[in-house]
Amino acid sequence: MDASTGPTSAKRFLCVVAYVNDGDTLRCKDGTRVRLHAVAAREADETCSPGHPCPAASAASATAELRRLAANQTISCEQIGQSYNRVTAICWTPAQVEINCAMIRSGTTLVWEKFDRQRALCRA
Repeated sequence: MDASTGPTSAKRFLCVVAYVNDGDTLRCKDGTRVRLHAVAAREADETCSPGHPCPAASAASATAELRRLAANQTISCEQIGQSYNRVTAICWTPAQVEINCAMIRSGTTLVWEKFDRQRALCRA
């Protein structure tokens, strides 16, 4: 398993956050769209897509929490994969707070177990 994730985990990049789309997606100033790996938030219209984990917290609360953590900052990210023209990644604030983990711990999102098994969140 580790051998297959090795090359991918080396794909680090910096993202100057231009916009927070919702509780699990943001856009970098260079146009890169980042989907937080293994994090599930409600859609902006407060729905949950079929087959996706559905947090009790509102989309607005998740979006506000992601803005609090990442807006107008330069974050560092590790690309895990791709999803719908977005990079899936685990990202850290300048203070080295893992954003994905912080979103889960805030209670505004849920861990998406299917993807967490590929690359676990909240690792030291």
